Amino acid sequence: MSMASSSATHTHLLPWTSSMKLLSHSFARPNCTSSLLSYRRNRMSNCHSLSASVSSTAQSDVETSNTCSTLRELCEGHVPDHVLRRAEEVGYMVPTPVQSEALPVLFSGRDCVIHAQTGSGKTLAYLLLIFSVVNAQRSSVQAVIVVPTRELGMQVTKVARTLAAKALQLENEQKPCTVMALLDGGTLRRHKSWLKVEPPAIVIATLRSLCQMLDKHTLKLDALRVLVIDEVDFMFNSSKEVSSLKKLLTIYSSINSRQTVFASASIPQHRRFVYDCIQQKWTKADVVHVHVNPIEPMPSCLHHRYVICGNREKYTTLLHLLQSDAPQSAIIFLGEQSEKSKKAGNAPPTTLLIEFLKSSYGGCLELVLLEEDINFNQRATSITDLKQSGGYLLVATDIAGRGVDLPETTHIYNFDIPKDAINYLHRAGRTGRKPFSDSKCYVTSIISAEERFVLQRFENELHFQCEELFF
Repeated sequence: MSMASSSATHTHLLPWTSSMKLLSHSFARPNCTSSLLSYRRNRMSNCHSLSASVSSTAQSDVETSNTCSTLRELCEGHVPDHVLRRAEEVGYMVPTPVQSEALPVLFSGRDCVIHAQTGSGKTLAYLLLIFSVVNAQRSSVQAVIVVPTRELGMQVTKVARTLAAKALQLENEQKPCTVMALLDGGTLRRHKSWLKVEPPAIVIATLRSLCQMLDKHTLKLDALRVLVIDEVDFMFNSSKEVSSLKKLLTIYSSINSRQTVFASASIPQHRRFVYDCIQQKWTKADVVHVHVNPIEPMPSCLHHRYVICGNREKYTTLLHLLQSDAPQSAIIFLGEQSEKSKKAGNAPPTTLLIEFLKSSYGGCLELVLLEEDINFNQRATSITDLKQSGGYLLVATDIAGRGVDLPETTHIYNFDIPKDAINYLHRAGRTGRKPFSDSKCYVTSIISAEERFVLQRFENELHFQCEELFF
């Protein structure tokens, strides 16, 4: 949960609220240089931008509400003290920009679209909201967090259980907040038994597993207080998931009885998305769009590079990069194997690269493979082992592009160019994740001459510059 770069922050509020509401629920950055709060009126055909000047007195009041120097100051009066103590014990002391912006909105009860860099602290923000509203003594599912991948689900579950751990100061008759992870797929028999005996307060689930439980009426959302959809852009852009997601938002639960939180580092056409949220009744009409650092979608500590070479030289180019960079820990991203290649019986590109590195790479980093076809338990074990190891070289497909939190990663290598700018952003976001660190991290793409214009398009969309390396 790294700190986002501290440039511009925009909090967009929708025009369906009155001007008085706009002032009372807007939260400005402490050192905001502008005296304007912007809000936008979205229409199906176009967007009209409106600006309202805020008087110096009102601006001062708004800023005063958001000048908390510690996470405890920001959360006191909302989050139970034992949860804040647990957060401090594991190092969450100072709020990141997204937490400073989003938490006051979340604690006010408003629905929220949290739009901020990878590793900026979105997960902790919505978890603190959840712990502020759930009642651990009540045997019912009160919060649901939907994630697109098991890897992200494991990461969120770990943080949630860390914060929920029973404090010694709690009286014996009080029970800690229970957290269930529905990430396994299959029959989920153990989870069914758990849900019948004593439903957990918080459920973290992949959409497939969650809907499986809901369809069979094993899990009920009658007492749901908070619904979080993490990596919301990925979920809505997945043809396999979107119908189930819409059903969850409108049929299995209602906006009137829950607080809805959407989170992602990338929300293409975000103003249109927020408009659709209201029109489709996925959120209430006064939903707040907290957009942190829209000018710089990726952390400023990332240094972007590229090397042009032919396909036959890619392996040796990667090897040369590894030897010259000597990364502390790194992730190498490859594209998915094509269906044509699978049918031909060819080995996956990840397997071929791992075999090459085993025979040619003489470094001390541990080589690890992570791909979709690997057993879930093996994947979970691999990630756990990586976090405990001294250094690693992880070869992965885009399954590791979202949700894998490995703060020790200093280098990202795109062995295959990402298919679009969003995938580039999420791959790059696997590094630069150490909180409040200014250490330089590197994202290097190995491309052909023909792919240079594709990388230039990514640069334009994501507002970064690439340096060319020559060997």
